[in-house]
Amino acid sequence: MKEILKLGGILMLVTAIAGAALSMVNVITKPKIEEQKRLVTQRALVAALPTADPDSIEAVTQNDQLEYYIGYATAAKKKIVGYAFIAKKYGYSSEIETMVGVDTTGKIIGLKVIDHKETPGLGTKIEEIRYGESSPYFQDQFINRTIDNIALDKDNGEIKSITGATVSSRAMTESIVEGFKRLEQKLDGFKKPITTQEQVN
Repeated sequence: MKEILKLGGILMLVTAIAGAALSMVNVITKPKIEEQKRLVTQRALVAALPTADPDSIEAVTQNDQLEYYIGYATAAKKKIVGYAFIAKKYGYSSEIETMVGVDTTGKIIGLKVIDHKETPGLGTKIEEIRYGESSPYFQDQFINRTIDNIALDKDNGEIKSITGATVSSRAMTESIVEGFKRLEQKLDGFKKPITTQEQVN
């Protein structure tokens, strides 16, 4: 009986020490992890809203939940140049998370994949930069498009899917369309683009 109590006491002590150690590690690493996430988000916002002042991009929340971001031209925050939202959808082996920026008329002006763990050499090509180019070719296909013409070629659209990675291509494309629709609802629509004739008048 004494032996059992002794073993139980040792086990309880070991568990307490392990718990304290894990708690200490969490206290030390949590701020670093949070800061890294903040930097990743900031870089993604700059890529998604290239015409906005990087220090004048604000998060819009509701009930402590992120809704979207607003980008302003200058620190004065008088002129809105666009909005950004996070698009998410599960691909082949992970959730693909993308920051997408649109101007006030609903045209995509920038985007950047924030996180994914897709298959190396296949799904990872959503971020691949071809030799001689400066940005990911798959992502570039979305620039200057509106929700009306975003669809994969496999689905009778104009976005060329990545060979061998149709699931990843479709997941990213569909997540952007879905996020686009949510943003449009929250904003109650986008501004109508001004035509050349209207500018003359």
